[in-house]
Amino acid sequence: MAAKLHVKKGDEVVVIAGNERGRRGRVLHTYPREGRVVVEGVNLRLKRLPKTTANPQGGTVEREVPIPASNVLLWSEKAGKGVRTRIEIQDDRKIRVGIPCGTKFD
Repeated sequence: MAAKLHVKKGDEVVVIAGNERGRRGRVLHTYPREGRVVVEGVNLRLKRLPKTTANPQGGTVEREVPIPASNVLLWSEKAGKGVRTRIEIQDDRKIRVGIPCGTKFD
């Protein structure tokens, strides 16, 4: 069963731990079962491409690699930093709200 993550695809986040600490970017993909997210421009690794008819030279490409979801926080423009969130129910909908600033993310 997949675990629920506190971030969604398209959210702007800031990395709070690891080698990429302090970097911001958008969430490109989430992996709830593994508890990981791919953030644009963060945790880049080289991927080698094989020689094919479409690409006769082969080569290398930089790709984003997943990082643990616990290492990111939602970015709030109002607070100017990453914020933890809580869930509020409004009109039978769940809305993520930043704890220190009250920013609504949904």
